[in-house]
Amino acid sequence: MTEPKKPLKKPRGKACLLEGKCIACGARCQSACPVDAIEMNEAGEPIIDVEKCIGCVKCVKVCPVQAIEMFFTPEEQKILDEIMKQGEAHVPEVDEEAAALAKTLAAYKGVWVFVEQTEGEPAKVSWELLGKGKELARALDVELAAIVIGENVEHLCREAFAHGAEKAYLIDAPVFRYYRTQAYLKAVSHLVDTYKPEVILMGATGLGRDLAGAVATVVGTGLTADCTGLAIDDKRNLMQTRPAFGGNIMATIMCDKFRPQMATVRPHVMPMPERIEGASGEIVRESCPVAEEDILVKVLEIISDRKKDQVDVAGADFIVSGGRGLMGKENFAMLQDLADELGGVVGASRSAVDAGWMPQERQVGQTGKTVRPKIYIACGISGAIQHLVGMQDSDVVIAINRDKDAPIFEVATYGIVGDLFRIIPAITKRLQELKQQKVRG
Repeated sequence: MTEPKKPLKKPRGKACLLEGKCIACGARCQSACPVDAIEMNEAGEPIIDVEKCIGCVKCVKVCPVQAIEMFFTPEEQKILDEIMKQGEAHVPEVDEEAAALAKTLAAYKGVWVFVEQTEGEPAKVSWELLGKGKELARALDVELAAIVIGENVEHLCREAFAHGAEKAYLIDAPVFRYYRTQAYLKAVSHLVDTYKPEVILMGATGLGRDLAGAVATVVGTGLTADCTGLAIDDKRNLMQTRPAFGGNIMATIMCDKFRPQMATVRPHVMPMPERIEGASGEIVRESCPVAEEDILVKVLEIISDRKKDQVDVAGADFIVSGGRGLMGKENFAMLQDLADELGGVVGASRSAVDAGWMPQERQVGQTGKTVRPKIYIACGISGAIQHLVGMQDSDVVIAINRDKDAPIFEVATYGIVGDLFRIIPAITKRLQELKQQKVRG
């Protein structure tokens, strides 16, 4: 009597990176590897130690762009072929951990936008985020909701509807009149625990950054700060794009094992949605038991930091920015003359600010202001990615630089190669002449 033939054991193989497919998503494969077989290079790509690899496939599963696959030796491939011939193809076991995770994530639905306000005055970034939130909600096939917290702020719910929200969660009480981290944290956490949103967006302002970090810590989820792009992948994950490695690359980060997925976005990064007059939605009134005596911080006085003579670079329609090519502080007067003719303001690159030629509040870029003017004129700015992040969404970009290979020309609508000390005064003079002709006419 012959013994039954033992089934062949399926080989596990080794993980292998596919060249050119990695998007530097933030070392997700490295964190998933149970045997520390993956290190990351300076470009954010994995280096796989095949000697350590045990073929567990966890890095393959976690990769959002399928940049890692399993590699089999010719001998292992023969065994796989034999298994297929014998009709004993491997039936994947039920992954209980993955099934439990999927069930947990499925309980979260909806896209929320936190409406930031100061004494009833909303921050415009909230409406910008509602525009992007509507796109995300449509991709996820869920509703878009606004979070409104404060005292006597119900009017902001109606304004949120006008900018695309379908629902507004309102917590209105005297204890929330002024922003204090402790009170607002309890309110937002209460809403999250009760309604379980899938995505929460906040403005990357001083208030938004403070609140978002606190909420993410308490609810136990991830947070990506200062995002410049947001999208949804085929697994309902929020793809959060932001500058990384000092602004030298753009990284896409995802929080695939925790909910809600949270991101902050700077003002003027997302376009302002069209306001729909008379739009309506559902207001869900909630209460959160927060007693004034339990709040450690007390607001004694509010001092506005909005100086009458302070220039709002982020809100300007016309910006004339100068960089290292201006050669000195005194030469920014030339840019001011041009800005005056256009009815705009003067901005600066980080190098110009670091040199002390312009104040920090005029800085445009990753570590400065994000702008979306109608016309952005870059004078003597090379165009490092840190600067491009802050101005690349301008309607029209005019670049003036003597270096024809400067990166700024890659994003410019119009480029002028030449001496800015001759070109800028010539443009200013021509504008003055056109204005005089119009007056005479």
